[in-house]
Amino acid sequence: MSGQRVVVIGATGMVGGAALRQALASAEVAEVTVIGRRACEVQDAKLRERIHADFLRYEPVADALADQDAALFCLGAYTGTLPDDQFKRLTVDVPLAFARALLVRSPNVRFSLLSGQGADRSERARMPFARYKGAVENGLLELDFAGLYLFRPAYIYPVQARREPNAMYRVARALYPVVRRLSPNAAITSEELAGAMLHAGLHGLGPDPRVTLENRDIRALARRLAAGGA
Repeated sequence: MSGQRVVVIGATGMVGGAALRQALASAEVAEVTVIGRRACEVQDAKLRERIHADFLRYEPVADALADQDAALFCLGAYTGTLPDDQFKRLTVDVPLAFARALLVRSPNVRFSLLSGQGADRSERARMPFARYKGAVENGLLELDFAGLYLFRPAYIYPVQARREPNAMYRVARALYPVVRRLSPNAAITSEELAGAMLHAGLHGLGPDPRVTLENRDIRALARRLAAGGA
């Protein structure tokens, strides 16, 4: 089988769904594996889906983690939607459990993480989101990935219509055209972000195997990709 193999976690979400669509559409990708709690309701000959409930244990789906070239971890939750212990588990423990299990079976994999603006690697920030995103970045940086790409987007504008999770996001969506014009580095579209994560997973981002991308960097990469560059 020619082409690369990609595994996506969080494929039913906004960014993960965009990453899945772009991976399936890419001529460079031969197979896309999705591991999730529910079906992503996409039909494609390249797609391999595994329904899996326990995101801290991967033994039941170990075969699906083998021989992957790129991993896109897009799973997450909005601040305030979960109790703190559950939010920490989802933000820190779940991605680290997946990353460790994946490395055993795909030691040459390149890993793209959906982190977030303000991630604090000192882990002393007052905001749980910043502390936990910093903690998961620290944990991943200790692992021996062929490539590790930590994406820290600001506001992510959903290209596809969706029901916004709360009033703040409804306001942000309404203001996006103004924000994009006046402060372009304060936001990015879901499609731009997903495309940048996929590109990093497939090709890496130059000689440095550990790259942290702030929103400005992600937008710059997205512009290069849109122009036909890398």
